[in-house]
Amino acid sequence: MAIATINPATGETLKTFEAIADEAIEAKLELAQQAFNKYRYLPFEQRSLWMQKAADILERDREIYAEMMTLEMGKTLKSAIGEVEKCALVCRYYAKNAAQFMADVPATTDASSSFVRYQPLGAILAVMPWNFPFWQVFRFAAPALMAGNVGLLKHASNVPQCALKIEEIFAQAGFPEGVFQTLLVGSDKVAKIVADDRIKAATLTGSEPAGASLAANAGKSLKKVVLELGGSDPFIVMSSGDLAAALSTAVTSRMLNNGQSCIAAKRFILAEDIADEFIKGFVEKIEQLKVGDPMLPETDIGPLATPAILKDLDNQVQTCIQSGAKLLTGGRPLSEKAGNFYLPTILADIPPDAAARQEEFFGPVALVFRVANIDEAIELANSTSFGLGATAWTTANSESDRFISELEAGAVFINGLVKSDPRLPFGGIKRSGYGRELSIQGMHEFVNIKTVWVK
Repeated sequence: MAIATINPATGETLKTFEAIADEAIEAKLELAQQAFNKYRYLPFEQRSLWMQKAADILERDREIYAEMMTLEMGKTLKSAIGEVEKCALVCRYYAKNAAQFMADVPATTDASSSFVRYQPLGAILAVMPWNFPFWQVFRFAAPALMAGNVGLLKHASNVPQCALKIEEIFAQAGFPEGVFQTLLVGSDKVAKIVADDRIKAATLTGSEPAGASLAANAGKSLKKVVLELGGSDPFIVMSSGDLAAALSTAVTSRMLNNGQSCIAAKRFILAEDIADEFIKGFVEKIEQLKVGDPMLPETDIGPLATPAILKDLDNQVQTCIQSGAKLLTGGRPLSEKAGNFYLPTILADIPPDAAARQEEFFGPVALVFRVANIDEAIELANSTSFGLGATAWTTANSESDRFISELEAGAVFINGLVKSDPRLPFGGIKRSGYGRELSIQGMHEFVNIKTVWVK
């Protein structure tokens, strides 16, 4: 795959890059190891100052970084600005809390003194996706670097300028050379890098096949991996729920990032007695969205990231329709526009045996289902191989309790938009991956949890 910036709104190739040679990879791995040998002993106060400086840089130049994201992968400029601001937030969160999260935890045993100590592992490889090209990286890097690890980034090949800019931000913030490095390499180099003894663990956000490949390669070297993979999140609306709030949130959740988000709601599961009203309002709101130039403030939905994603999404939609599903709106690329634009789409009456029920639609496509009761809602929600996030709308405590207990997901949100938050752990179960990012749990994924016993 070429490493290049190709504007998804126009198809124009803006800049190309050469993948670095094996000799350069070796030099970067050695630099990372040498940096870790010193960096791991620096006090939290110093790391915190650098991380806060990184947040300052992000906030100061948010428009520059946002425009870069929009040019490389097509998200709307206004959402890209929000992404940069969220990156600054996670930097400040770990700058403030890392010392507490990494503090010794005493235990009462038969020893004179016993406690748990958290210590960094070393160089961590991060294989990151294009859909949130800054946020996905910073939510890994902020806790990893504050813990005393060093990071090596293998970013998606269609966001090379973002990848290089992130390395530059950490350097400008004052982090020592080698603490965070970008590797401009193709996916074919990942297995060899993971196998290198200087890499101590890895993390990946991306597709199921990519996650399985990284896990298999890391397993050969007995190295830990954190995986955040796909999702087909249910959005359940019960008759007791706030229909207006649910409708507004449904549109936001499904069309977030032009529909290209793992934790976007994708399957809308509606109680029968409110289904007609919800669907009518859903179609109306979806059809009001403006598709177009992602740089313009009035644009709601920009292009998909690549032509291949556009083609795959349309194939999924047409296959679903051919299987018997009903098209309520959309259902085709915007052929009159250059670039990778797809009309916001809603599909209903999906047959029980349709492949669409088990797939992730990574674009602005919503699937609508009707259920008779909460039992059917939970059964349908849990019927996929994914388990990333889930949301349910209800004002009945008994229903809320059941959703919290019985939905198979890494996160359950009641009456709200599923989102990542630095203060809460983030991750999935089943084929949506394993391990956690963010909060104290995310920081502890890449440390040695050392038991200390003294007598």
